[in-house]
Amino acid sequence: MIAIKNLRKSFGKLTVLKGITLSVRRGEIVSVVGPSGAGKTTLLQIVGTLSRPDSGSVVIDGVDVGRLNDNELSTFRNSRVGFVFQFHNLLPEFTAFENICLPGYIGRRDRAEVEARAGELIEMLGLDLRRDHKPAELSGGEAQRVAIARALINSPAVLLADEPSGNLDSRNRDEIHRLFLSLRERFGQTIIIVTHDDNLAAMADRRITMTDGVII
Repeated sequence: MIAIKNLRKSFGKLTVLKGITLSVRRGEIVSVVGPSGAGKTTLLQIVGTLSRPDSGSVVIDGVDVGRLNDNELSTFRNSRVGFVFQFHNLLPEFTAFENICLPGYIGRRDRAEVEARAGELIEMLGLDLRRDHKPAELSGGEAQRVAIARALINSPAVLLADEPSGNLDSRNRDEIHRLFLSLRERFGQTIIIVTHDDNLAAMADRRITMTDGVII
């Protein structure tokens, strides 16, 4: 599903990625661990097409994303990549249901289809009673489940998560960890998770350790 070859990235004189090569199989869950400053988030941003590398390539589901122009990249990102962040980044003026639907609306998909899919995800994630609540009315765990549903609304090829449970208490953390496993079982989802949580890293099929911009 993902083929990363010899990725390099610098910011000024600081070299953050020093030739990363990695393959991720379809339906595989991979955790990326390592100390702060190792380059984990930079790697995730490049795989997610939020940033371009200085050199090297990323192929996602057969598409060399480095060959896409900005408009093509934006369309690809919206339809083929889902993101989950440590801080859920929900829009405060919209309800949970509306937040989940937004990527579908942005992608100009059929409105009825988007809303039907959102309803399915809300039911699957146990958010039925929070459908019309705004983010300020949600618990941390509920907000993160809404963010996960939003990431899944366009049925992406790849789900990328950056410290998805880092801001949660232990009960909600365990719930989110189990949820990632269930996504693979239910949808065959390919997932890369950057985490400092050993329990979450251990649940993945494979653990990748980075330090100083390289995989060790």
